[in-house]
Amino acid sequence: MWLRLRQIALVAEQLAPVEQALIDVLGVAVCYRDPAVATFGLENALFPVGNQFLEVVAPTRPGTAGGRYLDRRGGDGGYMVICQTDDHPPRRQRLADLGVRTVYDRDLGDYSLMQMHPKDTGGSFLEIDAQLGPGGLEVDGPWHPAGPDWKAGQRLERVTGISAAEIQADDPVAVAERWSQLVEIALTRTATGEPELKLANAALRFVPCSDGRPEGLGGIDVVCVDRHAVLDAAHRAQGALPRGAVKIIDKHQILLGGVRIHLV
Repeated sequence: MWLRLRQIALVAEQLAPVEQALIDVLGVAVCYRDPAVATFGLENALFPVGNQFLEVVAPTRPGTAGGRYLDRRGGDGGYMVICQTDDHPPRRQRLADLGVRTVYDRDLGDYSLMQMHPKDTGGSFLEIDAQLGPGGLEVDGPWHPAGPDWKAGQRLERVTGISAAEIQADDPVAVAERWSQLVEIALTRTATGEPELKLANAALRFVPCSDGRPEGLGGIDVVCVDRHAVLDAAHRAQGALPRGAVKIIDKHQILLGGVRIHLV
């Protein structure tokens, strides 16, 4: 069984500023807005990044899970790590054997999704989904959350993929060991010693909380084909967008939507 990183979800107090920041800085485009998320009191936008996706969700009413997550983490930031598997039933059985709760578990005909309870995973929301039907296992195949024609929104001039997600935790080793147990992938170490899980197309990196915020999805690595264009756009966006929407940390890293984006 393989496991790919297919989607990263961010959560924001307001959708429009983060959406515009992603478009302006990374040069991506919206491919889909899912009306089904209204059931959860949310609105969203999906952006292809190569054959992976960034999603931003924002609450549209009080009392939503997304709103509570914003309160808990102190504002906009990372929300979910969403992986794709080629074989869903054994993944479900694994979680059942470990006594892991799910907060959302559905079969939608061509798509199966399984979102784990963060109290049972630690670190962040973790979701494992399966795309069924023709082309479902292809690396650039269909992806139900991104709508029926996601490639119409694909832009490859600046960024072409998401090569890692960075989960911060009070005890990153313990969280890494838990995720390793859940996904049945052995832990390795990065060059700087952080515990890491290597998926088929990306890595999940576990680091200490160092930004004054509680545990959660703190950063992602984005593969750049034109880093200078990204940084130039970030400079312009810092003055044009609402305060805090974009911040340049250094020539290899920006803060966008409350998430550290490492430009690799």
